[in-house]
Amino acid sequence: MTEKSKLIWVYFFGVLFIVANTYLIVNHKMWGALLPVAFIVLLLYLVSVDKIIFLITLLTPIAINIQDMDMGFGLSVPTEPLMLGVLIFFLIKLLHDGNYDLRILKHPLSILIFINLIWLLFTSLTSEIPVVSFKYVISRLWFVVPFYFFIILMFKKTGNIKTFVWLYSISLIFVAIYTLSRHVSFGLDEDSGHWVMRPFYNDHTAYGAILTMYIPVIFAFTYDKTKSVSTRFVAFMVLVFFLIALVFSYSRAAWLSLTAGIVVWIIVLLKINFKWVFLSVVVIVGLFFTFQQQIFDQLERNKQDSSANFVEHIQSITNISSDASNLERINRWQSALRMFRERPFWGWGPGTYQFLYAPYQRSKEKTIISTNAGDMGNAHSEYIGPLAEAGILGMLTMLIIFIYSIYTGLKVHKRSKEPEIRLLALSVTIGLITYYIHGFLNNFLDSDKASVPVWGFMAILVALDIYHNKLSEKTYSDSK
Repeated sequence: MTEKSKLIWVYFFGVLFIVANTYLIVNHKMWGALLPVAFIVLLLYLVSVDKIIFLITLLTPIAINIQDMDMGFGLSVPTEPLMLGVLIFFLIKLLHDGNYDLRILKHPLSILIFINLIWLLFTSLTSEIPVVSFKYVISRLWFVVPFYFFIILMFKKTGNIKTFVWLYSISLIFVAIYTLSRHVSFGLDEDSGHWVMRPFYNDHTAYGAILTMYIPVIFAFTYDKTKSVSTRFVAFMVLVFFLIALVFSYSRAAWLSLTAGIVVWIIVLLKINFKWVFLSVVVIVGLFFTFQQQIFDQLERNKQDSSANFVEHIQSITNISSDASNLERINRWQSALRMFRERPFWGWGPGTYQFLYAPYQRSKEKTIISTNAGDMGNAHSEYIGPLAEAGILGMLTMLIIFIYSIYTGLKVHKRSKEPEIRLLALSVTIGLITYYIHGFLNNFLDSDKASVPVWGFMAILVALDIYHNKLSEKTYSDSK
């Protein structure tokens, strides 16, 4: 095509857009102004899909979730439609080119993810509500494919890893400013702290969980002596701001998970043998089950409810006698366990818990925030939820994915000769650990807010293992 003909086509489409948009504006239809944006996005899919991935990452913290759609579906706009586009593009490109790094597919964590996805597909076929389950699996695919299988290729460059972290953090800073400014207008009280982050995050638990994930990585950026003083100072300021935001999130689960993450970090830095850590955990669990009746009797004496006083708020973590939030979690867990006992192998179908748990509630376990219709959301656990929805294998496959991702991160940290890679691997692993611990009390992997960083952090660890860990590179090359 000659330069003249190109110019003619540009003028043609320019005039066509002006005419069409003028018609739409006259008829009070303003969506026509978005057509150039849609065209630019489509062009990026064709020429630079990595820019789309970065755009989604930037938009995820500020995306708005649209609820009450048909069949109870929700959609996060604009991120989930963009993710679906990446999924379709990736599959078409894969079928057309047939060119993908087999080292990624052969990595144990990738294999475990495949097994989990296949099992979710099987349990969707046996689901009580197949439409909901298949939608759930498709949404899991548009989380996992862009932010695990595709983004690993981008993470060949460590610069892209840092760009990924900073893009999400930049928008999270905006959300935190918005949240704190609203919170101040309500006197920074505990009650308003539960919802002032809306519409960007549904509640303080999701908001706190993501802040906690990013705090270890931002801390690593402040500690990275290979970076300039100005870069480390900016990272330090962001770290302080995130810690302030976390304190005023009033999310007890987030505070607990960050504390656990710090403990793990100290254990790694002190090079304490994990055999002793494992034995300690086994002893603690054994003592819990041995003296569980006495422990529960003691916990039931705790009457401290949630409070704006930080000491009292921490004390309320173990209140299982009057704290409505804690009791409602127990109600959801008990309902999920009853559902599991009825269908222990196949489960009720991915994504179906929120539509089916109502009959499995017991009146003595209900709280002031329970509903007879059972329409208040999920099982509040990344482990018990899959147990009810996808059976024992659904829970075990997710648990093994979590465990192996931690193993991968610690392995890279131990084996890498580059201090920057060691620090990055450890901080990302600690970030994941905070989410996994938080996952005992809440589950957010059905949302883009958590899926982007969780699957993205796993992708970082696999990319470091394959592309930036010389021992692993030698192992892979020897196996070819």
